[in-house]
Amino acid sequence: MNRNNAKHLCDFLDGTGLHRHFVGTSWRPLKKRTAATIIFLLLIFFVAALVPAGWIDAFIFSGTYSKKSITTTRNTTTPKRPEFPLQCTEGINVTQACPRTYPTTHDPTNPSRPSNLTCPSYFRWIHEDLRPWKETGITRDMIEKALRTTDFRLLIVDGKAYIEKYKQSFQTRDMFTLWGILQLLRLYPGRLPDLELMFNCGDLPVIPSKDFRGPNAGPPPLFHYCADERSLDIVFPDWSFWGWAEINIKPWRSLLQSIKEGNKRTKWEDRVPYAYWKGNPNVARTRKDLLKCNVSDKNDWNTRIYIQRFGFYRYKIYIEGRAWSVSEKYIMACDSMTLYVRSRYHDFFVRGMEPLQHFWPIRDNSKCTSLKFAVEWGNNHKDKAKAIGEAASNFIQEDLKMDYVYDYMFHVLNEYAKLLKFKPTIPPNAVELCSETMACPATGTWKKFMVESMVESPSDELPCTLPPPYDPLALRDFLERKANSTRQVEAWENEYWQSIDKKQ
Repeated sequence: MNRNNAKHLCDFLDGTGLHRHFVGTSWRPLKKRTAATIIFLLLIFFVAALVPAGWIDAFIFSGTYSKKSITTTRNTTTPKRPEFPLQCTEGINVTQACPRTYPTTHDPTNPSRPSNLTCPSYFRWIHEDLRPWKETGITRDMIEKALRTTDFRLLIVDGKAYIEKYKQSFQTRDMFTLWGILQLLRLYPGRLPDLELMFNCGDLPVIPSKDFRGPNAGPPPLFHYCADERSLDIVFPDWSFWGWAEINIKPWRSLLQSIKEGNKRTKWEDRVPYAYWKGNPNVARTRKDLLKCNVSDKNDWNTRIYIQRFGFYRYKIYIEGRAWSVSEKYIMACDSMTLYVRSRYHDFFVRGMEPLQHFWPIRDNSKCTSLKFAVEWGNNHKDKAKAIGEAASNFIQEDLKMDYVYDYMFHVLNEYAKLLKFKPTIPPNAVELCSETMACPATGTWKKFMVESMVESPSDELPCTLPPPYDPLALRDFLERKANSTRQVEAWENEYWQSIDKKQ
């Protein structure tokens, strides 16, 4: 995807060396020596009298000297921040090894972000996802129960990652998921405790809650990209945050900035006043059903449904595919109002978003009439529709920026590790994994995205503070408020169609 296309993402995307480097230099004040000071001052006066000021500037800021080299500080020392770029071993048939120079700890004395900064509210769902094991803890037997549905086993021991792979995931989901975890270890070296987990890279949740009821059920803990009300999968950020190489979607940090720039290209009021969707309709029945809502000779449902095409529209449709769709974050990052078709599955962040605040809910069993009313309402309440789109975009830009993605990963892994009832040990078939063993042999877009998304220095910021679990009553009220917002929209919609029927 070239730079220009990245800015148009809102309008076409849907998807199913062996040493450390330091930056910063400080100079200690010289000891006072009267004679030396006098000579130095005389030299300065001499140069100032004989040499044009422009020549002095050219001399001082030439390759011999720099502005940085002559800057002094008052009895302070700039902290040396380690960097660890890729250290690839050159040569034919050379096995890439993991360097031993990564820092094992990094405790900034003056963190640039206060430790009391509270994480976004959707982090509270970490407690809910881990609740099935809160009382019993997690045993090794529980973990082994997940083996049949696992793509890989991951261990973190003494700050290093080890992998035991069982099957090939679709495309390179497993590769970029593991890459993201490796970057987390580089961002917060030594902060995660030892842990062991199983990970599934498929579309659908695989741990049905109905099979594990009762106080001694012992469900297998399994990490996955999505879940639903009928499953116990532990939700984790998906691979595309570090790039989706197969369809050339860039890593999230740079892509989010491109989307932000693209949002400015056309004012909301100047966009096409219809609902827009583009994607693959063949992955799910609900998407094929959506095609019925396209404009035709008989009906105009205020929608424009395309398999290929893009443009600037006031409303964007989100509809899940076989399970959740990674297109969700891209659609909501755009400041068009998202028409969110009721979904069964959720990812890790959408549980913090609310109907009428961040999106407009769409019925899944009557999509066409629901979409037509949504567009009619938006075009008659432009300020409110625009505000909903902007609220979603702000949520994604601020609460889902890459810093928080890493912090979510940190907290869900940290809280998970606290539940382990055994000490993780490296299996004989596991291999050590690091950025070098993954990125150095990679080629093409895969390597490009890894290099682009690589963490080169440990963070001088502490992870945000994990908010406490929901009080049961507060959680019930939160869910009821979301349900009431959806019911309100459905009531408006019913009134709209009843008024249409009366006129006919």
